[in-house]
Amino acid sequence: MRFFCLLLLLFGLTISLPAQRNVLEKLITSEKNTFGDWVQDPAKYEIQVLYTQIDRNAAGEPSFTTYRYGVDPGQYFYPASTVKMPAAFMALEKINELGVVGLDKYAVMQTFAATAPQTAALADATAASGLPSVAQYVRKIFLVSDNDAYNRLYEFLGQRYFNEKLQAKGFTDTRIIHRLSVSGYDTLGNRLTNPVQFVNEQGPMYHQGEVYSSYYNDFGLTRQQRGVAYMDNNGEIINESFDFRYKNYVAVQDLHDILKAVIFPQSVSERERFNLTAEDYAWVYRAMAQFPRESDSPAYDHEDHYVKFWIYGDQDSTAQIPKNVRILNKVGWAYGYLTDAAYIVDMDAGVEFFLVGTIHVNDNQIYNDGVYEYEGKGLPFFGELGRAVYEHELKRKRKNEPDFSWLEEVLKDE
Repeated sequence: MRFFCLLLLLFGLTISLPAQRNVLEKLITSEKNTFGDWVQDPAKYEIQVLYTQIDRNAAGEPSFTTYRYGVDPGQYFYPASTVKMPAAFMALEKINELGVVGLDKYAVMQTFAATAPQTAALADATAASGLPSVAQYVRKIFLVSDNDAYNRLYEFLGQRYFNEKLQAKGFTDTRIIHRLSVSGYDTLGNRLTNPVQFVNEQGPMYHQGEVYSSYYNDFGLTRQQRGVAYMDNNGEIINESFDFRYKNYVAVQDLHDILKAVIFPQSVSERERFNLTAEDYAWVYRAMAQFPRESDSPAYDHEDHYVKFWIYGDQDSTAQIPKNVRILNKVGWAYGYLTDAAYIVDMDAGVEFFLVGTIHVNDNQIYNDGVYEYEGKGLPFFGELGRAVYEHELKRKRKNEPDFSWLEEVLKDE
């Protein structure tokens, strides 16, 4: 075959070699009769999925093979709470880059109100100390997808800093330009971010005044004006398309690559990495991998799969995820869009892979009315496809087993 190809090159001839088998597409096709409505018309549900296999060499170094299904970076989807993941990583990085002696993620963080409708945050009842910190906000983001926690980190980062730092890392199909689930903020209001101060027993360590900063990129995205109607903040139905042009956006590839940069920092370029310490990495892995019931601060009684869509999202709410299975991820759900970006491991079976995907379920094409098919169509997509990929991974042969001692270590009881 090598000789034949050399002849072709010498004589200026070309051939079309078979494309690499798309394992993800094959899995979906083979299960077409057992999957739900989404598999019959994936375009209707705007399905986008990235599946990355991970293989290790004898030294334990990973290599990655990614398969795509329906991925289109030019098609808009609303990322909802998945934007909290880069916010968490960027907040940890900013703390480190400020370089203030004594200032770390555990420092007391005071948020003040300057311009209406800003609100202050001087206490945090979920913290053992009763005081807010970047660390507590990040934990709440990954444990239960807390909206206020994200908003406070967004305010600490500021719109331009947040986006330009992500762009500089190569995450170029991302815009994060507003707070979540708070009323009264227009485009201008989201450009203005609150004064923030970090203090210790001696007083203020760092003060950041109210910041005005602006970032916007349309990206040439299609279908940013959607549907036949929407419900306004007064509960009235407006018979016009809902406008997503000034809403957040993170492409599935960027979600995948942001997560990969934190899980495998040595496998990406220095430019792509977040400026985190070794302790930061171990600490954030714990926050991402824990189930809500395993956390004491903050303490929650949510079911295991409250923010774990892949594999378990459509399961009985009382079912517990086996402790050997860990999903380091971030989900989002709003306006009929469901998204999950996950690194999934089975420590007993020696399985690890990335799975990132999104689905849109809004049959009536009315936005903001709260009528979406999350339970009937959205979560079954994540459950069905997640289990199919997981079963494939359990059967897939690997030359070298991964070593999960790093994860076992961070999950040890404190």
